[in-house]
Amino acid sequence: YAGKNPVVIGVMKGVVVFYADMIRQIKTPCQMDFMWISSYAGTHSTGNLVVRSDIVSDIEGRHVLILEDIYDTGNSLTFVRDHLLQKNPASLKICTLLDKPERRKPGITLVPDYTGFTIPNEFVVGYGLDFDEKYRNLPYVGILKPEAYEN
Repeated sequence: YAGKNPVVIGVMKGVVVFYADMIRQIKTPCQMDFMWISSYAGTHSTGNLVVRSDIVSDIEGRHVLILEDIYDTGNSLTFVRDHLLQKNPASLKICTLLDKPERRKPGITLVPDYTGFTIPNEFVVGYGLDFDEKYRNLPYVGILKPEAYEN
């Protein structure tokens, strides 16, 4: 992105810790923005996306990098990508901290451009990821024990 002044868009809320670490590593001028969507109730995706807050930047003709915390079913990230492509960016790349391919819904073909770690089909928390708004502040990613959410 050298010389391109990209817009780095974080998908809230889970991405906040990863976003903070990543944005500090980008050595070229860039613009920060966020999009807040929600599709989870407890440990399960409802499949119903709710846009709580859209980006405020005009990304037409701009280079865009989406930062995401976890790519699992594919519904949210596909929605975000399609939504942002309608705004005519010059380019759009996706970087996800965690990829959980076993959870991908049939027909979802999106492949992130950059992936930190591929993980098994376990419910993970920490480093921004939550269970009912708990555990986001853990300084690591860990597997949530089933007894914590099955009752």
